[in-house]
Amino acid sequence: MERLAYLLRRLLLIVPTFFGITLVCFALTRFLPGGPVEMRLMRMKGMGGGGEAAAVQAGAKPVSEEYKKQLEAQFGLDKPFLTQYFDWLVKNRMGMKLPSYDHPEKTVWQLISSRIPVSLFFGLASFVVTYLVCIPLGILKALKHTQLFDAFSSLVVFASYAIPTFALGMLLKTLFPSLDGGMAAPIACYVAGSFAMLTLIAKNSLLDQISADYVRTVIAKGASRTRAIWAHAFRNAMIPLATGLGSVFTLVFAGSIIVETIFEIPGMGRLSWDALVARDYAVFLGLLSLTSMFQLFGNLLSDMLYMVIDPRIDFSSR
Repeated sequence: MERLAYLLRRLLLIVPTFFGITLVCFALTRFLPGGPVEMRLMRMKGMGGGGEAAAVQAGAKPVSEEYKKQLEAQFGLDKPFLTQYFDWLVKNRMGMKLPSYDHPEKTVWQLISSRIPVSLFFGLASFVVTYLVCIPLGILKALKHTQLFDAFSSLVVFASYAIPTFALGMLLKTLFPSLDGGMAAPIACYVAGSFAMLTLIAKNSLLDQISADYVRTVIAKGASRTRAIWAHAFRNAMIPLATGLGSVFTLVFAGSIIVETIFEIPGMGRLSWDALVARDYAVFLGLLSLTSMFQLFGNLLSDMLYMVIDPRIDFSSR
């Protein structure tokens, strides 16, 4: 019952957290300069190609206040703030039914849904490759601690950690132009982002468990070291890896802005970057609401895995 009550509390906590995230970001898009009305007026005046002076030379007519009010009404900016937020959240389903500011012929959901399969494919592929490589490598490094393999693999791990993702992407595109447009290079960049962290977590966690008193007790009772490690230490060593699944869960669905921009992948990460550059706040808020939900439910999934892996945890005080 304690575990169920804890999960229910965490589930109920998602609701106010989601409201807080979306309300703050929604307010920022409404009160910061450069909103949809300003962007529409700048395009009309020709600000994108030479500035206001170029617009004057081209004979652009000044925009009337009446037209500005029409634009505000079109984007729903003439209503009170809380009414705007309610319309966005409830009537327009977190803004998914709204048209994009930059692509008015499409709704926010149409733009996002067309990008989800791409980000989902690369996210799942990188997730599987990362855990299939990092966990065995971390375990092997722990079993061969202070040996030559551990020292050599540490050089590779720290080198991958030191190279930024964008630098690795550009390096792969330069050295291996044949990989450009394929799947290997983007997945390599995805994996490099968490390769060092997960490998070291797996290694250090297993080393801590191997040196624990209960493992020495198992060996003293006659069990082999191999059995003590795999039957007792390994399960406890996986707990820190389970707690980090929340952020990985978000990356699987949301994509990576840097990787998708470098390799021109039409995923959700690149869509969010394009929306920010164009100040398409309708698409940005739609993406923000989705990624926030992924992160919150990913954290809940981490807690559930934590409970499954280590049933000894006491949740009465949490």
